[in-house]
Amino acid sequence: MTGLLLHQVELSDGRRADCRIRDATVKEIGTQLRPFPDEAVVEGRNGAVIPGLADHHLHLAGMAALATSLDISAVKGDNIATVLTSAAPGPDGWIRAVGYDEAHGDIDREVLDRWRPDVPVRVQHRSGALWVLNSMGLSRVAAEAAHHPGIEREASGRLTGKLWRADDWLRGAVTAVEPSLAAIGILLATYGVTHVSDATPGNTHGLVIADAAARGDLPQKVQIMASAPGGPLPHRVTLGPRKIVIPDHRPPDFDSLVEEIAAAHEAARAVALHCVTRTALAVALAALDTAGGKAGDRIEHCAVADTAAARLLAERGIRVITQPTLFARRGDAYWDRSEPSDRPDLWRYAGLLRAGVRVAPSSDAPYGDPDPWACLQAARDRTTSSGLVFGHAERVPTAITLRGFLSRLDDPGGLPRRVRPGSAADLVLLDRPFAEVLAEPDASCVRATIIDGRIVHQR
Repeated sequence: MTGLLLHQVELSDGRRADCRIRDATVKEIGTQLRPFPDEAVVEGRNGAVIPGLADHHLHLAGMAALATSLDISAVKGDNIATVLTSAAPGPDGWIRAVGYDEAHGDIDREVLDRWRPDVPVRVQHRSGALWVLNSMGLSRVAAEAAHHPGIEREASGRLTGKLWRADDWLRGAVTAVEPSLAAIGILLATYGVTHVSDATPGNTHGLVIADAAARGDLPQKVQIMASAPGGPLPHRVTLGPRKIVIPDHRPPDFDSLVEEIAAAHEAARAVALHCVTRTALAVALAALDTAGGKAGDRIEHCAVADTAAARLLAERGIRVITQPTLFARRGDAYWDRSEPSDRPDLWRYAGLLRAGVRVAPSSDAPYGDPDPWACLQAARDRTTSSGLVFGHAERVPTAITLRGFLSRLDDPGGLPRRVRPGSAADLVLLDRPFAEVLAEPDASCVRATIIDGRIVHQR
């Protein structure tokens, strides 16, 4: 079969119609369309058909690595010692733990050495910003001789075991086999995700994504924010804005930041600036003013933004990519650890929209929930695990959040894609009418996911 005919589906305007798909394109929409001999017919049963969802910020390799990692996020306090002491190393000989939080207590190489001196250990903070290694792990990656700025040392020069924003370096130093992304592609397809922006920076990650796409491991269309991998990119992979992290563990080098932004713009790339503090956002805005802006420049997370900052973002046309499931998962901790003066400005969404900022939702998986339907709920309810409502005025209706998921990868927060003749056949068939989905968003509504006119998930 070379074509598809979706029979009796609901369109965005509420009409019931048939939808013909050929050559990766929506060719025809009408009533009582007859299938061609080479077309497979999918009964829509009056379920809605919408464009495929776009997750505007996630980490594909991190999602894949989570499957082979020890998740300690649910471990209470001092129990982390017991869990790590009894943990079995993975196939590469390492214990790789994720989900560490300050609530577990401060850890460094000496603490990890007390718990597990016998095997290399690396523990990742829940934010993804920090890795902590024991002495055997530091030796295994030759950290003593390395010159990465994120490798923390005491005043004496001794390594503390903490590696800040050093993912790319650590990935190369560990020389581990990159995990397959095939399972991640399947998982995202079950949610109706057809497009993703991979937000992992660095010099090697783009090649990892390009290779996975070329092998067919990822059916999704992927925009990468890493360095250009060199050579032509495979079908479905595009080069997006350059990810630049503004550190929150040390003062940023302003001049270097301006140079990085200018270099990206010179290479015809916008920038995606990671900002999770009020200070980082102020630095980002100042650096963009100094370097000069470019269409497509964006702020990742924008975790603290007052009304004045929101106005500046809107005036400069800078977009914001937000992650509602982060505060749904960790909002209680964010609230407890934040300054009282920051609380009205935490993880804003509706307020940014009111200011005129183009905002797009995303998951930040594996740090947030990869389920976009859970994201719709989180943005609507803004409720933490304890029941705290995380900013009443920042709630966003599900229809508005969904519009963000329907915006193009190269235009996050812009106009939503539409199902119409001539549009790309990257679609989601739902098992119920659109109004019901908006009222109670849930991943169970996804009946089929279609990419390039091919069904990649169906139930």
